[in-house]
Amino acid sequence: MMKILVDADGCPVVDITISTAKSYEIPCFLICDTAHEMVRDGAETIVVSKGTDAVDFVLVNRIQSGDIVVTQDYGLAAMALAKGGRPIDQNGRWYTDANIDQLLYSRHFAQKVRQAGGRLKGPKKRSVEQNEAFQSSLTKLLSQ
Repeated sequence: MMKILVDADGCPVVDITISTAKSYEIPCFLICDTAHEMVRDGAETIVVSKGTDAVDFVLVNRIQSGDIVVTQDYGLAAMALAKGGRPIDQNGRWYTDANIDQLLYSRHFAQKVRQAGGRLKGPKKRSVEQNEAFQSSLTKLLSQ
């Protein structure tokens, strides 16, 4: 049975994901570390020890083919794809075999810029339009 797994640490679309999952009667799991622990009606919360990539590893070990993974993390998205998952980001972009390599490269490049002392702009304040785009895209993904 399909499920939705949410990389819930700092995820801005937790509530939208849960409400959409409820409407499709699909189980939703929030995976977070002890520093970001949350409880929401309509989702099961899995809390893991705080540590580098701890949430990612627990989440990846739970993915089955066809599961939806909500994450902002390109590395986690790549691992989800490798396990047959269907990852989507907080803005509704689907991670695919066609775009993941470029996204991983851009993350690597940004890391090199920061290591060299460079600065990059952070994300803009989240908008209602972004939330609507995410919900629309998640709904399309669930309808497939």
